[in-house]
Amino acid sequence: MNTQTTAESEQHPIEKWLRSERMPHMWCAGCGVGPTLYAWIRAPDRVGIPREKVVYVSGIGCCGRGSGYLNVDGFHTTHGRAIPFAIGLKLARPELCVSVISGDGDLFSIGGNHFIHACRRNVDLLVICTNNFIYGMTGGQLAPTTLLGDRATTAPYGNVEPSFSTPHLADAAGAVYVARWTSIHLRRLEKSIAEALQMKGFRYIEVLSPCPVNYGRRNKLPEPDDIAEWFRQSSVIRNGANTSEISIEKGKPLILGDFVKRTGKPTFYEVMKELEGRVKPR
Repeated sequence: MNTQTTAESEQHPIEKWLRSERMPHMWCAGCGVGPTLYAWIRAPDRVGIPREKVVYVSGIGCCGRGSGYLNVDGFHTTHGRAIPFAIGLKLARPELCVSVISGDGDLFSIGGNHFIHACRRNVDLLVICTNNFIYGMTGGQLAPTTLLGDRATTAPYGNVEPSFSTPHLADAAGAVYVARWTSIHLRRLEKSIAEALQMKGFRYIEVLSPCPVNYGRRNKLPEPDDIAEWFRQSSVIRNGANTSEISIEKGKPLILGDFVKRTGKPTFYEVMKELEGRVKPR
């Protein structure tokens, strides 16, 4: 009997995607980052993308640690700069499958302008935001997605600023694929990621992600499963919903689904290659 073949057959399906020697991971009990990454690493196998072509890019935050645990080419970039870093990778190596997975603070605060301009240019990237409504790793500060009335270290009496609806922002800026799921809707999230991986252009998926420690304990959801239970009870799936009507408000349904699918829009790389063909060398 070939012991190597036997070992491979007994291997967990995601084992090849992990740096198992670096386990256990550092994420808190109840955190939604781990399930999100699980769905993401399942999706390439589902659509036949080899691991050697998969690249993970993140900014600063809880998601940034993923590059240390995943057995793919990974880049943990500076705060807010994951998208421009990923754009450089994709333009230089267009054959690669490049994903940006980062948090709401990283992508929509310091990285906000990079996000909207990447949508506008239709850069060929998949961007996944683990939205936990707060700066989870750096101390629980107010984020662009913190809901009205929620507490944070920088909003001890409750947030008074309206929050971004990130799918609406992505839609308005020109993304070709826009979806929202939660980290407890793993099968639907995996299917959504797989669908997005088969498209070209700027694709965006928001994943509502529990943060029991820095968000939950400040907002009466301190137990590891409290936020997940909120998601379970409140979620309503409305594929194709108008993104202007899916803002998140406490006490109202969490609208999930695949909202936007656009086809036929040239990518930034395709536009640049077409321009290169028209420009005569001097």
